[in-house]
Amino acid sequence: MTEKALVAMSGGVDSSTAAVVLKQRGFECIGAMMKLRGSDDENFGEKTCCTADDAEDARRAAYSLGMKFYVMNFTEEFEKNVIDEFISAYEHGLTPNPCINCNRAMKFGLLYKRAQELDCGYIATGHYARIEHLEEYGRWVLKKAKNAEKDQSYVLYFLNQEQLSHTIFPLGDFTGKDEVRALAEKFGLVTAHKSESQDICFVPDGKYAEFICAKTGKTYPRGSFLDINGNIIGEHLGLIRYTIGQRKGIGKGFGERMYVCQKDAENNTVTLSKDEALYSSSLTANDFNWILYENPPKEPVSVTARIRYNGREVPATAYEDESGVVHVNFLQPQRAVAKGQAVVLYQGDIVVGGGTII
Repeated sequence: MTEKALVAMSGGVDSSTAAVVLKQRGFECIGAMMKLRGSDDENFGEKTCCTADDAEDARRAAYSLGMKFYVMNFTEEFEKNVIDEFISAYEHGLTPNPCINCNRAMKFGLLYKRAQELDCGYIATGHYARIEHLEEYGRWVLKKAKNAEKDQSYVLYFLNQEQLSHTIFPLGDFTGKDEVRALAEKFGLVTAHKSESQDICFVPDGKYAEFICAKTGKTYPRGSFLDINGNIIGEHLGLIRYTIGQRKGIGKGFGERMYVCQKDAENNTVTLSKDEALYSSSLTANDFNWILYENPPKEPVSVTARIRYNGREVPATAYEDESGVVHVNFLQPQRAVAKGQAVVLYQGDIVVGGGTII
């Protein structure tokens, strides 16, 4: 019996080529694009994903491969689960990663359910990562892509055992993007030489504060800049305008180079410090998903840890306490650990687990 897979297609070369690989493996594939923007939504730039042109490109790619194709309207759910959560995090002094939330709530939440409704045994995406069943652990594991530069395992740490067993990442074994484009070109896909979208889709210019103000209609009050001793040393322009480690945009007149090291939403203060005060020897995380272990380790295990998407992995130990909070201790202090970001733990190529820094 031919296995069926729902392929999440964004209109880019990666997801289109993922469909090619699955077709080559003998899967019956259905293409699906998530509609995340309204027709009059100005928050999405034309250089991001999910445009009308992207939908047409995805449709043409699917049809050229003999696949059915659907556009699924998730605009309301995207607004609630991704945009509203993004705004709330900033308002509470956190630094969120909306791509993680989009993957969790949309692709592997709503779209995953639609795959089941369409009797598809698998969902497939163009993410660069790998999934494998390890007999020694008796578990499905998430692994880094062979293409280290494109690896996206960091934004997929939340996948549970059921999702991992019904998900395929066809591009995980590709070693270079040129391989992907070459295969797309071989099959005549319109996306073969399409440029990539790098921005957060609903904040294409990277101006988070302006987006939040426009979206909420709020004016976020000014507050005090504090030094690390709690002394008032200036005035900030609104809590949402600052992230941990930031230097640009905080103004001058402090007598030395200063950086954002802490945000306090309750008191509407931003603490500034010299660079050396930005380093932390440990962090704590909640909402943690242990992929490698059925029972979370109560004693420290050796891992490498990544605290931001483009960050490097560093040696650390990690364990979960009785309250469910995970403690990560670095072998060397790390700069600008930001609450709200994800910490993802690895052992070699294997994702041990990940959660939200608190």
